[in-house]
Amino acid sequence: MKRVFTILAITGLLFFGTTQSTFAQDEAQTTEQVAAADDAAADAEQTFHQVLKQRFIEGGPFFMGIVLLALVLGLAIAIERIIYLNMATTNTKKLVDEVDQALASGGVEAAKEVCRNTRGPVASIFYQGLDRMDEGVEAAEKAVVGYGGVQMGLLEKNISWLSLFIALAPMLGFMGTVIGMISAFDSIQAAGDISPTVVAGGIKVALLTTVFGLVVAIILQIFYNYIISKVDSIVNAMEDASILLVDLLIRHKK
Repeated sequence: MKRVFTILAITGLLFFGTTQSTFAQDEAQTTEQVAAADDAAADAEQTFHQVLKQRFIEGGPFFMGIVLLALVLGLAIAIERIIYLNMATTNTKKLVDEVDQALASGGVEAAKEVCRNTRGPVASIFYQGLDRMDEGVEAAEKAVVGYGGVQMGLLEKNISWLSLFIALAPMLGFMGTVIGMISAFDSIQAAGDISPTVVAGGIKVALLTTVFGLVVAIILQIFYNYIISKVDSIVNAMEDASILLVDLLIRHKK
């Protein structure tokens, strides 16, 4: 409510101030003020999407297009990894309890059936260990460790590409900066003058490419950190569950 009253008060002051100045000026000056006010209102009504689109076009289609492609590919990889990791997350404690009960009631085959009906890398590791149970606990433990490495590789799949796009986006932006500055100096050389109007275009392109490259890198870095933390969490759960499985197999063997 305070913001609303403040805006209304400022609007009222501006309205009365404009009214007084309008009566004090002639008709030609009034027309110019109205036109300027309309232009300012039109600029203020631009949405964030319109401003972003305008800046993107001003930055040049070549480098801005490459930066946008890096953003799209990076987001595609990040979304795919997030979906995969969320599907790979399981309730480890519940799975261990179910395997323990299955071993006690139905033996190894019942425990393998429980693992087959459970999705996620932990259940897959459990299944590989139970499948080698007839060869002894040591063979089952080796199978768990070996297949754990395979599952870890699946969890980290394509993350290196995401880190590549994080590094590539600002580098492309800086390259656009260099090219924009070269264009500015070419304009100075062609005009034989160093006025701000001559160099403004090239410097503007340079700054826009840098900004968009940094924005893309920041967005992808947030997703990258989330994915890495998710992978670490799943890997820790896998290691803890593997230890619990070996203990269960030893107890069942006895």
